Amino acid sequence: MNAIADDLVPGTGSDAARRDAALGPIDWAHVPPEFERDAVVAPSGRLARIAIGPATGERVVLVPGMTGSKEDFLLMMPLLADAGYRVEAFDMAGQYESGEAGPEHLDPPERRYSLQLFVDDLVAVLETGAAPAHVLGYSYAGTVAADAALRRPDLFASLTLLSAPPLAGRALRGFKVLGPLSPFVPARSLGPVFIAALRLNVNRAPADRARFVADRFRQTRASSVGDILALMQRIPDAALDLRASGLPVLVAVGAHDVWRDGAHEAFARSMGATYVELATGHSPCETAPHQLTEAMLAFLPR
Repeated sequence: MNAIADDLVPGTGSDAARRDAALGPIDWAHVPPEFERDAVVAPSGRLARIAIGPATGERVVLVPGMTGSKEDFLLMMPLLADAGYRVEAFDMAGQYESGEAGPEHLDPPERRYSLQLFVDDLVAVLETGAAPAHVLGYSYAGTVAADAALRRPDLFASLTLLSAPPLAGRALRGFKVLGPLSPFVPARSLGPVFIAALRLNVNRAPADRARFVADRFRQTRASSVGDILALMQRIPDAALDLRASGLPVLVAVGAHDVWRDGAHEAFARSMGATYVELATGHSPCETAPHQLTEAMLAFLPR
């Protein structure tokens, strides 16, 4: 599989790019009635899930990352469903409507959110439906999905890493802003700062998006954010194992991501993965959903 796949990237004048440029405000908190809602009983607790698309379609499972939620994929999910896929997204433990799920529910109980907790939860979600499934992990959930794919390859038909940590070990060192400070500040202590920055909309998101993000924090555990930031300083080096697995892997990222330029492309090359870079920031699923979906549809093995 080629590491660079320019043929998957919609051109700036493409219909997908025009549709993305025409996106207007939406109510991110409103899940349209055509979506189905349920909850998965996972090791950490109940995980809120939404789904759309034909029940007999190939399954696509979208996993949001730290401070995210299933609503991050509201614009993408109908596009994948229209292509015939059964599409699901769920809130990870500690996040938004899965805010009550946490390490105290494990057997035996634990004190911290861990990579193993998130992996076991993802496996539980995948085991509720047809497998193998196409799985997308967004941001830190990319690390979770990659680890799960190596532990349970029978559950994965492909893996898409969207704006996922591209560095092993202390991944925060590659941040454009926080990187120089990351060796000197305990990652877990950055949790409240990270939440405050998002609430204050320092990334200048549109008003509709900023309002939803601020409201979402009322149900998101601050401890889960701090624990994930700490986990991002211990990212497993999975590149060679993923390359050896033969699993089709797509690395998708915005050109203006939070990690330094070139990190994601080097990550993709190390895995022999397909690489797609879109003219947006850390959240292509929100800002370039048509282009990201088009790239995924061209990539997904069928």
